[in-house]
Amino acid sequence: MNPFRTLVRHRNFRLFWIGQTVSLVGTWMQTMAQGWLALELTNNAFLVGLVASVGSLPILLLSFVAGVYVDRADRLRLVMLMQALMLAEASTLWLLTVTGHVTIEALLGLAFVYGVCSAFEIPARQSLIIDLVGREDLSEAIALNSSGFNLARIVGPAIGAVVIAAFGIAWCFGVNALSYVAVLIGLFRIRLPKRERPAPSGSALEGLREGFAYMWHTPEVRTLMGVVLVFSVLGTPYLTLMPVVARDRLGLGADGYGVLLAAVGIGGLAGALYLAAVGPRIPRGRLLVGASFAFATLLVAFAFVRQAWLAMAVLLAVGFAMILNGALANALLQAIVPDALRGRLMAAYSFVVVGMAQVVGAFLGGAVARALGVDWAIGGGAALMLGYALWVFTRHPEVAALGRPASD
Repeated sequence: MNPFRTLVRHRNFRLFWIGQTVSLVGTWMQTMAQGWLALELTNNAFLVGLVASVGSLPILLLSFVAGVYVDRADRLRLVMLMQALMLAEASTLWLLTVTGHVTIEALLGLAFVYGVCSAFEIPARQSLIIDLVGREDLSEAIALNSSGFNLARIVGPAIGAVVIAAFGIAWCFGVNALSYVAVLIGLFRIRLPKRERPAPSGSALEGLREGFAYMWHTPEVRTLMGVVLVFSVLGTPYLTLMPVVARDRLGLGADGYGVLLAAVGIGGLAGALYLAAVGPRIPRGRLLVGASFAFATLLVAFAFVRQAWLAMAVLLAVGFAMILNGALANALLQAIVPDALRGRLMAAYSFVVVGMAQVVGAFLGGAVARALGVDWAIGGGAALMLGYALWVFTRHPEVAALGRPASD
């Protein structure tokens, strides 16, 4: 089956996907340049890490409140507003850098602003997908969204390196600002049928309680969110610690480190396109179980690899399994949740996948690596993932039955 079938069938999603993919290329360019700029400004590794963490902190603080708002707002307009604010943030960073007025304080402040926008934009964008394609093609659309992310993760840093060499760091931020223009053009061209949203009932606090009660008292959602939590937090450190693996264990330089990250991205892109191609032919719950075991097992194997060529091969497979695990969990959650609670569930999802993974997961991985070594940080976390997968899928065999084709 054609993995791009959903793009062909749905004009609105096609506009959305092209714009988002272009924007993500710019975002990866800015992420890379921002870290390098922080290092140039301070020559302090702690502050470099702080700039990255500050961007994720608002997602931890605001995601659940943002989810209530997403469920009560026009999702398309909210995504457009957040993208416009991100355009302003990138433009400000470009202007400060190109004029030589950027400081570490400004860099931290703008990273925080970006994080605040992301806290609202991520659940709104995730919740919008079903409005663009309907329930029938939701899983394939989420897979294609992941393919765009991985394509950008491969292309963005490569273009960023060329831009920095040719024009300087500031122009990575300028190109990122232009990428938001591409998103906004696509979003303005989307036409959705008018839908009457029920008037919000109760306070924001009551909306929060309703969302938490739904997640806790719906067994399938509770189980899937547990998988997302464990695999996000324990499966993140291998990416955070990749520079250490590249230099100290594999004897590679900066270019070799880039190749390792590219291997993860290429594997992830292949996994996303595979998921979009198979569609509903394979029960998604069963595929999630297999991908979870594969992701954990491959990470355990990666902890023992000492040859660069073998590490690249294993990381291709890791990227493939990781994207299947994440995209399938997202798709199954969205297939279950009622539309009135979709924003709150996607806010909880982004709280875990973006906030906790980047803050808690990276911190835990670094702490274990410092105390016991990078092998234990990666392999130990992967072993816990494998043990959890054995426990949860044995205790909840019904997960494998989720997402079966209607003919089954």
